[in-house]
Parts: sequence; C-alpha cells; structure tokens
Amino acid sequence: MTSCFHCGDDCVDASIQYQEKSFCCYGCKTVFDILNDNDLSYYYDLEHSPGSSPTVNQEKFNFLENIEIANKLLEFNEGNTQIVSFLIPSIHCSSCIWVLENLNKLRSEIITSQVNFPEKKVRITFNSETFALKELVLLLSRIGYEPHISLEDALPKTKTHNNALIYKLGVAGFAFGNVMFLSFPEYFEDTEFWLEQFKPLFRWLMFAFSIPVVFYSAQDYFISAYKGLRSKLLNIDVPIAIGVAVLFIRSTIDIVFNLGSGFFDSLTGLVFFLLLGKFFQKKTYSYLSFERDYKSYFPLAVTQLLRNNNNDTIETQVEVSKISKGDRILIRNHELIPVDAILIKGKALIDYSFVTGEAEPVVKRSGDTLFAGGKQKDGNLEIEVLKSMSQSYLTQLWGNAIFKKDDTSLFQNITNKISKRFTIAVLSIAVLATSFWLIFEPSKAFNVFTAVLIVACPCAIALASPFTLGNLLRIFGYHKLYLKNATVIEKMAKIDTIVFDKTGTLTSNNKSIFHYEGVSLTSEEKELLTSALRVSNHPLSRALYEELKVNNIKTLDDFEEVIGEGISGRILENRMKIGAYNFVSKSANTVLDRKQEGTTVYISTNDNYRGSYTFQNNYREGLIELMGTLKKDYTLIVLSGDNEGERRYLEGILPTGTKIHFNQKPEDKLQFIKKLQDENQVVMMVGDGLNDAGALKQSNVGLAISENTNVFFTCL
Repeated sequence: MTSCFHCGDDCVDASIQYQEKSFCCYGCKTVFDILNDNDLSYYYDLEHSPGSSPTVNQEKFNFLENIEIANKLLEFNEGNTQIVSFLIPSIHCSSCIWVLENLNKLRSEIITSQVNFPEKKVRITFNSETFALKELVLLLSRIGYEPHISLEDALPKTKTHNNALIYKLGVAGFAFGNVMFLSFPEYFEDTEFWLEQFKPLFRWLMFAFSIPVVFYSAQDYFISAYKGLRSKLLNIDVPIAIGVAVLFIRSTIDIVFNLGSGFFDSLTGLVFFLLLGKFFQKKTYSYLSFERDYKSYFPLAVTQLLRNNNNDTIETQVEVSKISKGDRILIRNHELIPVDAILIKGKALIDYSFVTGEAEPVVKRSGDTLFAGGKQKDGNLEIEVLKSMSQSYLTQLWGNAIFKKDDTSLFQNITNKISKRFTIAVLSIAVLATSFWLIFEPSKAFNVFTAVLIVACPCAIALASPFTLGNLLRIFGYHKLYLKNATVIEKMAKIDTIVFDKTGTLTSNNKSIFHYEGVSLTSEEKELLTSALRVSNHPLSRALYEELKVNNIKTLDDFEEVIGEGISGRILENRMKIGAYNFVSKSANTVLDRKQEGTTVYISTNDNYRGSYTFQNNYREGLIELMGTLKKDYTLIVLSGDNEGERRYLEGILPTGTKIHFNQKPEDKLQFIKKLQDENQVVMMVGDGLNDAGALKQSNVGLAISENTNVFFTCL
C-alpha cells in the first residue's frame, strides 16, 4: 500500500498524486505546497515522512476573535508586537523543531519562533497589525501542528522555576575544585621552601572555601535532619548532617592548632556529589507534568447565543468561566460540554467515556439533562446552562477530597528505613570506641570519635540512591513508562493487588471488532447496507462502515435516521433497516434472535430479518499472557463503568479468580480502592481518563494509560 509522502500514513481510500509524490489527503498536499513554495522542502530531508496529517476546523478557533479572550493567552502585548506560547502535542522530532523555528518564512509577520522540545511548546513573536492570533493558530493547524488551547492557558501563570539547587551545586563545585587544587602540595608532601611558606595560607583558603559549602550548599541536609529529629524520625539526612558537621569541625581544629590540613577536600567533594545526585534525579523527570486538573481539558471559550432587538440569534464568543445559569450556548460536533445543561435543540449523541468510562454514546432528547464532560458526536446542539462551570458535575468530581491529599509524607523510603538503624549503630560504635580509648589512651579518644563519624557517613547510600533511582526513571521512560518521582519505584515493589479499568485500559481505542451471525447477505444487500451506513454519523455506523466499505457504494433513493434507534435506507424496491432490536423487530416478519451480550446491530431487508453484527471491544494484544503472568504474584480485579454485556467474554480470557465488577461510577471506583486499603492491601490502579482519576489518586500507585505517547492528557 502507498504511504503518504508528508505524514507516512497509508493512503487507504485513494492516493493523491502530485509532483510524482503520493499524499493520503489534500491536507497533507497543502502542507507540502506551503513548505515547497516557501523554500522549506529541506524539512523532508531531516526525517522520512516527518509531518502529521492536518484536519482544520476554522470555527473551532472563533473565540480568538474576542480580544479579551485572546489577550489572556498573550505573554507580551505592546504596540504591534505580541508574544504567545502554545503547547503543540504533535512535536516529535527534529523536523518538527526545524519547521516551527522557520515559521517566519511562511508569514513575514512572524518575527521569531523558538521551540522548547522537552515541554513540546513553541514561543512565537509576531506583528499583530496585519496578522491576528487566530490566523497564527490556523497557520499552525494547516501545517499539522494544531495548538492545544484550554481553560488552563487563560489562568494566571503560577509556575516558577526554583534554581536554588543549581546555585548550591555551583557553589559546592567551585569550592571543591579550588580546595582540591590547594590540597596538591599536601598530597605530594613536597618540602619545597615556598610551598612550606604558603602552606598556612593554603589551609586557611581551604577553610574559607568550605564555609559557604557547609552553611549554604549543605543547609538542606541540616534542616531536614533537624525536622526529622523534631518529629522523632532518623532519616538519611541525620547521619549525613553529622558527618558534614564533624568533618568541618575536625578540619577546623586541625588547621587552628596546626595539626594538619584537615579534610576540607573530602567535605566539599562529599557535598558536591550529593547535590549532583539530587540534580540528576530532578532533571530526569522535571519536564513531565503530572499536575493537571479539569482546567487542562476544558475549552477556553464557548459560543453563546444571544437575541438582538429584532429577536434574531447572534453568536458571540465568551469565556467558559463567565457562563452562568440560564445562558444558552452552542455546542458543535465533537466539542466538549463544559457545564451541566438542558438540551434545547439538536440531535444529542453524548460520549461520556471521559467522565464515566462507559464506552457506548448516550442518546439525549430535548429537555434531557446533559452533564459537563460529555462530548457531542452528532451535529450541533443548543443547550441552556443549569449550573456554572465551577458547580458542574465534572468539577465536583475533581473536587473530591482525595485530590487535596498529600501522601508524600506518609511514605518512608528504603534509605530512611536503613538510616534509622544505621545512625543508631554508628553513634553506638562511636560512643563505645571513644569510651574505650578514654580509659586506655585518652589522647586518641577524640581522633577515634571523629574518625568513626567521618568514615561511617552514609555517603555511599546517599550517592547511590539518587543515581540508581534516577537511572531507573530514565530506563522506564525509554520503555514508555513515565513515573512522577523516584518514590513510585519503591511503592511499586510493595504492590499486592492490581485493579484495572476496562474501557481504554484493557481495550484498545484504535479498532473495534464485529461478528456477523445470520443469513449470508447478497451483493445487493451488502451494497445497500454499506451505502446506508456511510450516510449515518452514529459512532456504531461509522465503525461498522469502516469494516464494510470495501463493498460498492450506491446513491440511496431514500434514507431515514431515528436518533437512538437506527437507520433505514432504500435503493429501488429494496429497503433495509439497521439498528436496535426494538427498531428492527417492529416490522420484521421473522422472530429476531436477541443477543444478550455486547452491543448488537440488527438488520432486516424488506421486513425480513437477515442477521446481526455484534460489537465487541478490541482487547489489547498480549492481554491474556500479561494477566496470566501477573496472577502468579498479584490479586487481579477489573472495575468497569460499562454494563455486564461482556462479562462472559472477560471471564473466558482472564485468569480464574479475577474479580470483575461492572456499572462502577467514578465515586464507586474510589471507594472500592479505599475499602481494599482498609483491608491492608497495597493497591495499584491502572486506568485512563478522568473517570478513573479519583481511584488513581486514592491508590498507592496510580498508572494512567495513554494511546498517544506525544501528549499526556486525554485527547478531546
């Protein structure tokens, strides 16, 4: 099969030939034209098929025409110069960086553009006199780099960069290098005249360099040790703080009384390498954002419907946070419903999988209540707001007390557990050894006491831990498993129970499976079935059409769709009904074999029942083998927001003894996890989407599945 020259996708329907190249759609061809016409064809030399297939909905960005809304996205706005930063989820390679940093060749109004690859952001400076923000966003979308703009982008930016660790590391590194340099004469024991003359100066310089290391670079270890002792906890920082303090005091005494050069080189080196380990661990996961809430998924603005003096409807773009009870708003196809509302007009087919986990879209009629977080799948809707965004079902779900819980202080890692016994042992040895020498040879007592504390400083543990755990984070990341911090690794080792969500976790979102049972369809019936499915926008119709579109397509003489029930189409004298059991069985001359499991689409031709397609989720490859392996060491549980239609199938593929619970709402999942923990089980929750957020947070370890490795949020 031919691959698209721009994005690399297979040209399924038809291949568009242009300049001896193949394109899967006119969007990719347009991007190629734009790049080629602006002398940017080098883009394709950087990597094979580097682009992404663009689909641009211009109405989606109408809210950027509202100056008040647009200004909230700007970082700088003075005169005709504006600066804006966008999150671009589709950034994935060097070619993306190159084309985004050469946007000025596409439009002269763009002054500069700079990409932050780890954060997948681009910062653009442009002339706003002849080039509006909406035009910039549409340009990015047309070349396959549509920005993700959410409510979070309009809120005041509170993110700050704490560079204290870098400064402390820099001071420790500078002091360590100089102290080592000044220590060379001591190492070589050279008796050269001038070295002997300047030896006291060198020693006092080493002392001077060590002061900022001890009182600035190492201050966090002393603070942590003090807090630990105050809380009656011997953490790993207690023996480190003792070791640093003893090194400094002993070295100072040595140079004051001219007993030697002390251990300033060891002191500064120890602190430097300890901080270096911290810095390495921090950098390993500093670019991953795990602090998202509903604002990351909500649209920035919605289309409000107003009436003028002539009673004509006017559309205006309003910030979603300013929508209040009683307002009427327009929800377009594939847009998220940001507030609880009543349906006034339109065919509502709402996908609540993001909130509830239920895979099948819900049909709503005029007068029905729509909850925030649902996604419209079938045309435009006019709705009337029942509650503002801050009072909606979705924000209440996110407002659960579990999201305010800080459990970082409740976990004691392995180094702190070791350090408790280690510190007691070291202090005991130091006291006993000192007591012994005080009796037999008092002149050695002080040296013995300080030597034990210096030599027994747990620098090996403190150094090995951040480098080891940081490297593990890197290895996990290479295999597409991204952990929030290093303590998660130790928590994972204690897991004894794993709870799985079903939809989007055990199942794949990429493709569904249909099984046909019934009378073999004639070629005419297959053509009629495919032609009717092609006209319908229902998700099941679209999915089934993707399976059957190899059949010939003909123009229908008649078509009718009954929302929530089914469709019917006619070619000449043949009429076919496709849909739910009640819809097809009303006029069927034969008794339908009603399926008890899964989602089923029934078919009749000229009121004669022909058969049915049973929809079944496509479970992930290797699921059976994975579950079989996990069952040996863990208790396995499946929680699903779906109905029990696939219970029998799941029981057949999952290991014996796996507990399966259906019809679980988000709050039910959270309480289920809490109950397991009350029974002293250590739980890992594996899920996806907001519907699992509470359970993921409640669990000892929460693991979220993402289909798209380029972006860590649910695609809306």
